[in-house]
Amino acid sequence: MTENDPALEMAATHALLRRASRGEIDAALRVFRPTPMVAFGRRDTNRPGFPAAAQACRDAGFTPVVRASGGRAVACTTNALIIDHVQRDPGSLGGMDARFEDYGAMLAGVLADLGIDARVGEVPGEYCPGAHSVNARGEVKLIGTAQRMVRDAWLFSSVVMVGDAPLLQPLLVRIYDALELQFDPASVGAVTTESPAARIDVLEEAFIGAYDDRFGLVEARFDASVIDLAETMRLDHES
Repeated sequence: MTENDPALEMAATHALLRRASRGEIDAALRVFRPTPMVAFGRRDTNRPGFPAAAQACRDAGFTPVVRASGGRAVACTTNALIIDHVQRDPGSLGGMDARFEDYGAMLAGVLADLGIDARVGEVPGEYCPGAHSVNARGEVKLIGTAQRMVRDAWLFSSVVMVGDAPLLQPLLVRIYDALELQFDPASVGAVTTESPAARIDVLEEAFIGAYDDRFGLVEARFDASVIDLAETMRLDHES
């Protein structure tokens, strides 16, 4: 329902988080392949260079959006996976570090099962730096993770770079230069560089399987209330 509209993609996850906060749903897992976009954090939008950074995205054929979770700018093509886990939790304002450690280890474990030397930890100079990123060999970032906590609910969002690292590196240089933030393009990695046989459909199945093993997933589609709520929130995610 959000095809070719990255702002609505961000709003859809935000709508699920709001519904969890209200107690209307208990949990949801979204796994989707984005259209080319750059997802900025709210802090990025307050920097003087943000208009230039957003224009650099458009010039490269990427749509700039503002995501619901924290962190800095992340660029991705259709050769990526976004995994959004929304959970109702009365203790949502606590446990952030534990979630980073727990889910980081789970995500790294999926890549390790594919023969990748996957580790949890920040790579020097990485985009959207975080102590619980998933990297390969301690050298290149493969998965970024971020969270947002609201009253009685939280969102854990992961972006898996499946491929297209050479395409993303120069774009991220322009974006981070405009934002006046440190960045080393050599830190950008991709899963297929580490394991050429790891096709995106195989990866998607593997990550969903890891969540299913832990939580026991039940497949469901967006209902009309989520779609309607996302439409009302779409403008909050445009840049």
